[in-house]
Amino acid sequence: MVRKVGQIIRRGSSTWLVRIYVGRDPETRRRKYVGKFIHGGLRSAQAQLNRMLAERDLGRNIRSSRQTVGQYLDHWLDICARPRLRAKSFRDYSSLLARYVRPHLGSRSFGELSSAEIQTLYSALLNRKLSARTICYTHAVLFSALRQAVRWKLLLTNPAEDVYLPRQPRRRFTVFDVGQARQFIAAISGHEHEALFALALTTGMRPSEYLALTWTDFNLECGTVSVSKTLEWRKGGWCFEDTKRERSRRMVKLQNWVMALLRRLDEGSETAERNPGGLVFTSNRGGPIHESKFIERHFKPLLRSAGLPNIRLYDLRHTSATLALSAGVSPKIVSEQLGHASVAFTLEVYSHVLPHMPDTAAMKVEALLMNA
Repeated sequence: MVRKVGQIIRRGSSTWLVRIYVGRDPETRRRKYVGKFIHGGLRSAQAQLNRMLAERDLGRNIRSSRQTVGQYLDHWLDICARPRLRAKSFRDYSSLLARYVRPHLGSRSFGELSSAEIQTLYSALLNRKLSARTICYTHAVLFSALRQAVRWKLLLTNPAEDVYLPRQPRRRFTVFDVGQARQFIAAISGHEHEALFALALTTGMRPSEYLALTWTDFNLECGTVSVSKTLEWRKGGWCFEDTKRERSRRMVKLQNWVMALLRRLDEGSETAERNPGGLVFTSNRGGPIHESKFIERHFKPLLRSAGLPNIRLYDLRHTSATLALSAGVSPKIVSEQLGHASVAFTLEVYSHVLPHMPDTAAMKVEALLMNA
C-alpha cells in the first residue's frame, strides 16, 4: 500500500486496522491517520479502505467517524441550535433528542449512521405508542442536525432523508360557535380578568403573547396593540423572549368593546403606582400570570359555571380565527393577525372547520357572472 493513501495492517488472525492518512499535525509535523478495526477477511478490509477513500475523495471529512452520534448532537445543539432558538424551543429540541434519539443512537458511530437505523428508531417509537406528531417533531430536529453535518462535510448525504414517517391525523380542536362565543362574553362580564378573556377571544393572540403585554404595547387612541414578545418562565424566574417567529411580530386591531374594557382597566390602575412599561395582566399578588395556574383557577371554573364546552385556553385563539373566517374576513388578514408563517398554513389549519367556504366562493362568483 502507498503510505500516504491508506493502509491495511493485520492485528490478529481475522482482525485488520484500516486507516487513511489525513495530513500532518501542525505542531509536531507527525503523520495523522483515521482508522477503523475490521473483523473478517482481507477482502472485507480492502472494501472498507475503498469506501473510506471514496468518501474522502467526494469531500467528506473522514474525521467525523471518530465521534458518536451523541457527541455530534451535543456539538450541534451548542453552536447551532442554542444561538438561533428561543430558550423554550432549545429546551424542546434538547428534550426530544435526549428522550427519543440518544437512547437508541447516541453511542453509534456518527460516520456510519444509516437511514435503516433511523427508520428502525421511528418504528420502535411507534411501537411504544408515541403519537405520530411527536415522532415527526423528533424527526424534524434530527433531520436539521444531520443536514448541518452534510454542510460541514461530516456526512456525504443526510441519512434522515430516506425514511418514512407515520401519517399524522388532521389537526382537531374544539372552538366556540357564534352562540357559544356570545355566551362566553356574557359569562366574563364583571370577571376580574374580563379584559384578558376579551382580548384572547377577539385577537387570536397566543397566551404567551397577551400575558407578556405591557401598557406601552397599546395605543388606545388608535385601537391597536403591538405584539413583539412573549413571557416565559425559566429556572431563574420570569423573562421576556422573542416571538415564535419573525412574522409573529405584528400589529393587531382591537374591537371597540375590547378597547373600552382596556380603558376601564387602565383607569382603574393606580396611576402613581403603575409603571407604563409594567405588565397589563397580573396575578393577585401583582406579578406575572402563570398560565397553568390561571387555567386551573379561573378559565376552567368559568367554563363550567357557564355550561360551555371544556376547551383549552389556546382554543380561544382558534375560536377567534374561525369566527373571523366565518364572517368573511380575508384569510390573508386572518393569517397576519394570527402571526402565521403563511396564508397557506392558515387555510390548512382551519379548512376542516370551515367546509362552507368553497360553497360561499362559488355563490359569490356565480352572482358576479349571472347578475351583470
